[in-house]
Amino acid sequence: MSNRVTRRTVLGTAVASVIGHNVASLAYAVSEGAALKKSLIGVPNRETLEAHKAAGFEGIESHEWDIDPDRAAEMKKIADQLEMKIHSVMRGWTNFNAPDQAVVEKDIASVERSILAAAAFGADVVLLVPCRVSDKDMAIPAPWEFDIEFDERTGYVKRVVAGDNSRYVDYIKAHNHAIDTSRRAVEKLIPVAERNKVIIALENVWNNLWVKPKIFAHFVASFASPWVQAYYDIGNHVRYAPPEEWLRALGKLIVRIHVKDFLLNPDGKGGKFVPIREGSVNWPSVRRVIDEIGYRGWMTIEGSGELSLTERSHRLDLIIAGK
Repeated sequence: MSNRVTRRTVLGTAVASVIGHNVASLAYAVSEGAALKKSLIGVPNRETLEAHKAAGFEGIESHEWDIDPDRAAEMKKIADQLEMKIHSVMRGWTNFNAPDQAVVEKDIASVERSILAAAAFGADVVLLVPCRVSDKDMAIPAPWEFDIEFDERTGYVKRVVAGDNSRYVDYIKAHNHAIDTSRRAVEKLIPVAERNKVIIALENVWNNLWVKPKIFAHFVASFASPWVQAYYDIGNHVRYAPPEEWLRALGKLIVRIHVKDFLLNPDGKGGKFVPIREGSVNWPSVRRVIDEIGYRGWMTIEGSGELSLTERSHRLDLIIAGK
C-alpha cells in the first residue's frame, strides 16, 4: 500500500488529533497567557521599524521574503536594538496546482527561501497561500451560494452548492486537484520548516479554494503536523461566513491573525474592504471568540492604509480592548 493511501486511511484520526493539538505548547510559538500583540506589515528596515514603534506597535510582519539570510539577520539586529519583533514573513501566493511541475518546484524552492529568511529574521511563521483557481477558467459559485459538502476521510469536495452541481463539475475537479497538489508540495516543505523552527501558516485569501471554515480547518489539520497551521484573516472571509464561525472552526490551528475589515452590501451579497472598525465585522464579538479559542499572539493589521499609523494603532487598541 502506498503512503498516500495510508494517509487517507488514517486521515480522520489524524485530523481529530491535530485539531486538539495546542501549538502554544511549543517553546518557539505563541505562549498561553501572553497578551495580544500589535503589528503591521512592511519591510523591516530601520525607518519603518522606528515609525511603527513610535505609533505604538510592537512588531512587524515582513513583506520581504526573497532576501539573503545575512541581510535578514542584519534587519533582525536593528529590530532587536529597537525592541521590535519581526514575527512572521508573508510569502503569499504560490502555484502548487500548476500543470507544469517545473512551476511547482520553483515555487516550492521559493517557499524554502522564505523559511530561511524567516529564521534569519528571528520569525517563527511564514504565511503561505498554496494556490488559487480563477472564475475566468470555469464556473464558480458566488460567495453567498456556497454550500460545501466534502469527504471527511479524504477532504475531497463532493458538492459546492445545494441541489444540482452539474454546472460546477470542472470547479469541483479543480478543487480536489488543488487539495492533492498543495498537500504534496507542503509535505515537501515540512522538513525544512522543522529544521528551521518556522511554522508554515496556510491562508486561503480569495483564492476560490477552501472557502468555508470547516473544509479549510480540515485541510490544515490533515497534515497532522505542528509545522503546518493556519493564518486567519478576519476581513478576507466575511463574505463567506461570519468571522466568529471561522475562528471557532480553526481554533487552536490559528497561529497568526490578520486584522482587516469588510463592509457587506445591504443584501449581504458582495461588498468592499474598508478601514478597520468601519465595516461589517462585529469586533466585540470577534474579540470574545478570540479569547474563547485561547488565541494569544500577534494581531497584524493588513490594509487600512487610508489611516495614519497612529490611528491604526488606536483602532487596534480598541479592538483588543473588546470595543
